[in-house]
Amino acid sequence: MADPVAAPAPMAGAAASGTAAGRPQGLWERLEQRFGRREFLLKSGWGFFWLFLGGWLLSNLRFLFPNVLYEASLAFKAGKPDEYPLGISEKWKKLQRVWIVRTPQGFYAYWARCTHLGCTPNWFDAEGRFKCPCHGSNFNPDGDVIAGPAPKPLWRCAITLADDGQLFVDKGRLENRPGAREQGEFFLPYAAA
Repeated sequence: MADPVAAPAPMAGAAASGTAAGRPQGLWERLEQRFGRREFLLKSGWGFFWLFLGGWLLSNLRFLFPNVLYEASLAFKAGKPDEYPLGISEKWKKLQRVWIVRTPQGFYAYWARCTHLGCTPNWFDAEGRFKCPCHGSNFNPDGDVIAGPAPKPLWRCAITLADDGQLFVDKGRLENRPGAREQGEFFLPYAAA
């Protein structure tokens, strides 16, 4: 006679349906049956090797293309000399960060950058000086420091007359030494017609 309390015998297809001894088989158990631990480590090792090799090849391929930074030119045409009255013009202060100064003898251009920490000073016509809003440096119309922490005078930019008769300012060539800044390419002699 059969024992009514005993568990029924497992069916023949129980292992195939994903149950072993009456409980469902977990993910790790199925992976363990499909791949062994040794085979899993071997495949993951080869996977990491190919991933490393692909990254290395991509970085070497990237090396063949130069890392170029395209910036706006530091030189620009500032218009005809007759457009500028005597004194300091702030026409190019926002666009090019340059002041163009016209004197009875000619033209020169300042880079509108404080020599202390690089802030943009402002020109105060009533006081006749450039004042830096950040730390209080003051410069006279010749660019010399008259107050504040700035260690050097303002930088003068190279200024020439282009072939088409316009002022050509180059911020890539700078000078601020007294004596050198008043001659050569940093001062453009110009007599009004």
